[in-house]
Amino acid sequence: HKGLPEFGTVKWFNLEEGFGFIERESGDDVFVHFSAIQTDGFKSLDEGQEVSFEVEEGQRGPQAANVTG
Repeated sequence: HKGLPEFGTVKWFNLEEGFGFIERESGDDVFVHFSAIQTDGFKSLDEGQEVSFEVEEGQRGPQAANVTG
């Protein structure tokens, strides 16, 4: 099920691997895969970027979905 949108800050994002982590306002880190980024064109995040996202349970625990910003 979809959660409420959260806000967080990109901790790091590896362009070559296509994933990274977002620091949630709660202080926890959540995994983010490039496929979750809602943007046209090249899907990338910058370190320190403010984003909004939803958290869903993935195969390896919580992960970001519907990432915008």
